[in-house]
Amino acid sequence: MTPEKIHFTKEKETMLMTLNGRALQSQWKHPILRDPWAEEAMRHIDYDISKQYRGVGSWSMWNKIGCTIIATRAATFDLLTNRYLADHPDAIVLHVGCGMDSRVFRVDPPASVQWFDVDYPDVIDLRRQLFPKRDAYHVIGAPLSDLRWLDEVPRDRPGLLIAEGVLHYLSETDVKALLGAVVAHFPTGQMLFDICNPWIVKRAGSNVGGTGATYKWGLDDPQDIKQLEPKLELLKEFRSHELVAFSRFPLWVRALFRIQEVHLTLRRMERIIVYQYENAG
Repeated sequence: MTPEKIHFTKEKETMLMTLNGRALQSQWKHPILRDPWAEEAMRHIDYDISKQYRGVGSWSMWNKIGCTIIATRAATFDLLTNRYLADHPDAIVLHVGCGMDSRVFRVDPPASVQWFDVDYPDVIDLRRQLFPKRDAYHVIGAPLSDLRWLDEVPRDRPGLLIAEGVLHYLSETDVKALLGAVVAHFPTGQMLFDICNPWIVKRAGSNVGGTGATYKWGLDDPQDIKQLEPKLELLKEFRSHELVAFSRFPLWVRALFRIQEVHLTLRRMERIIVYQYENAG
């Protein structure tokens, strides 16, 4: 198969940035995250990743750091997913805004887990072309704002919502609707997602990676999520130094992250949050 010229725009194009990052670092001698599915997918996609680093100096240096950030975040999400499924082997997984993430293959859940990858129809069409089928694995092509896609998902088991690099791009109204619908759908469950604080949304959330994508929603205090969905209880807010393979960053980058953690505005610049919920009865 020859490489296919991919034409996604804005939010959809950011999925190719992260796919390429996972593929590149997977080929390192000692990768943070082994992802042969990303490597294979990128062999069939003609996409110029260098444009997101134009004008920032050494492309090689920033590309290496960017790949490390992408892999570190993905590996942390994988770890948390595995922990939840170890305790809930009959769970339903909703991987929303999945893009071209091969998480279901990396995690390789048991057949007792029903896994749903959800994204726009054209994204799901590309997934069908580039990723293999597997038992108990389903894909749904629909915008996240059209919550009718939840009708296809069983509701009698614990539910795990995974939203990596997704909620930033939704309006607060759509975030509230999504969280509320998922909580109402399952008897109990967890949510894993990353968020930016409102300062980043306003100051650095436009034209993300040169794609034209724009951040729309952010959260400072993770307890404020209760204003959107009161049943969510905070389990963990991860700091930068707690992420998988944080030690793989250059020393100067780790130092910057440490400084960021004590800065009142920047300490919650971007982080991974874990919530849980339970419906009475």
